[in-house]
Amino acid sequence: MRNLDFTHDASGRADVGARLMLVVLCFIWGITWPIMRIALYEIPPLSMRTMTAALGAVTLYLACRFQGRSLRIPDVKSWAHVTIASLLNVVAFMVFGSFAQLTAATTRVTILAYTMPIWAVLLAWLFLGERPNRTQLLALGLCAAGLAILIYPLAETKIAPGIWLALLTGLCWGGGTIYLKWAQIKADPMGVASWQVTIAFAVTAAFMLIFEGRLHLAGASAVALLCTASTGFLANGVAYGLWFAIIRRLPAATASLGVLGSPVIGVIASILILGERPTTADLIGFALIFAASTCVLLTRPATAKP
Repeated sequence: MRNLDFTHDASGRADVGARLMLVVLCFIWGITWPIMRIALYEIPPLSMRTMTAALGAVTLYLACRFQGRSLRIPDVKSWAHVTIASLLNVVAFMVFGSFAQLTAATTRVTILAYTMPIWAVLLAWLFLGERPNRTQLLALGLCAAGLAILIYPLAETKIAPGIWLALLTGLCWGGGTIYLKWAQIKADPMGVASWQVTIAFAVTAAFMLIFEGRLHLAGASAVALLCTASTGFLANGVAYGLWFAIIRRLPAATASLGVLGSPVIGVIASILILGERPTTADLIGFALIFAASTCVLLTRPATAKP
């Protein structure tokens, strides 16, 4: 009985720790959206993303070395899993999310990119056996309602390409999250995160050379370069390390829905930093999504099937 109590207490502490990491992650990813938009005013998207991926890869590598984490990926099958997860979780998110901001307001791109939980919860139920509990179903309903209110006014006119790219960002992220959870890579999660961002750097650098010819940083102001550097260090380095650790410690549905706090912070930051003014429909949608995030963060996670 004493051993069972000890295991329960350790599990509870791990759960609280993962949720605290989730809160920190929300703040980092939320504030990154307007900061990234400032960089995109002066730096082409692939050049900007190549730099952020490089900085993120270096940050995660140094973190692994400093903490004594293993970077070893055990076999070819695991390398394939890491590569596929990188393309979905990191490459798609960085590329689609950046191009989306060129033709749509940052507030809306931020929110629509977080359709990820809708896909993640459904895929987790289908492939991982993580049945959503009542609170998670309520959160999912609130999220869906909020997104519907956000998108409906846009459907009355021509929807900008950035809207579709933002939705594709969320779809790829949700699929990547579930894929990584399903793959169960037998390696240190921090090491896996490091390799995912490193692979993303190689892919975005190749895209940059093909479509932009070279790295375009000359002429960019100190502010744009600082925004790029902070995005790389925080969003692509620190945050990805947190994210891949969180999804190892919490059910995919809980982690995916909990991170919905990021777009709320992103919208507030975009209003304060970029001067964007959301409509009434935007505010209602944001409120519903915030309520969905609160439901998840304040309740116990659902259990998976054995």
